[in-house]
Amino acid sequence: MTTGNPSQPPMTWRYCGNQMKLWRTRAGVSREQVGEEAGYEYETVKSMEQGRRKPTLRLLQVADEMCGAGGLLVAAQDYLKPEKFVSYSQDFMRYEAEAITLSSYQPLLIPGLLQTDETVRALLNAHWPPLDDETIEQRVAARLARQRLLEKQTKAFSFVIGEAALRHPVDNTEAHKRQLHRLLEAGEQRNVTIQVMPAGGAHPGLDGPFVMLETPEHEHPAYEEGQTTGVLHADPEKVSIIAQRHAMIARQALSPEESARFIRELAEEL
Repeated sequence: MTTGNPSQPPMTWRYCGNQMKLWRTRAGVSREQVGEEAGYEYETVKSMEQGRRKPTLRLLQVADEMCGAGGLLVAAQDYLKPEKFVSYSQDFMRYEAEAITLSSYQPLLIPGLLQTDETVRALLNAHWPPLDDETIEQRVAARLARQRLLEKQTKAFSFVIGEAALRHPVDNTEAHKRQLHRLLEAGEQRNVTIQVMPAGGAHPGLDGPFVMLETPEHEHPAYEEGQTTGVLHADPEKVSIIAQRHAMIARQALSPEESARFIRELAEEL
């Protein structure tokens, strides 16, 4: 199934804006009056009511008081906080948290479960359209919190990472060196396997990244993510194809020992 539509504003923005409009209309208060009291232009208030912009706490407070909402509009503030993960990945995140095994293939990026704080921030700061500071901080914290899954030694993790991801710093050289050392540290855990897919030559992984999971009920969903969407597959035929590709990729990648040596040598070159 395909999850999420990043071109749409968050549902919470639209619902909150609609409620603000309903209360304002019932009270016979104009947008101009609310905007003047809150210090916003008419178009800004309109944009927030239509859910195209996130309603601010200031506007909610003013509208609540002017329209006699008795705190109901201000209460919406708790639901306007940034989502920890992009909408289309949230189903996958729920499965990931419960999975007993995870097998990841990433040709161009360090997998999120292995990223350092510096790598996470560099990637989020490069996001387009730009993210606001609050959203960046929320997503940095969420991604780093996910990494505690690696500490659960009853779960098994397998990562195949493309050479391009290891050679391409997303931050400065020193930060990238710390990222490579983080991979080496993670690879020393007995429940974590890291392999490097060398650059050059054709292989099934050229079609893009994916993650395979096994649930406690021994179901095997597979997740693919692109620029603007994510797809969580449960169909056995599709999952089987991804599993076959993963097996071929793992065979062509360097062994865990060779991979650790490769990463260590890259770090020493920096």
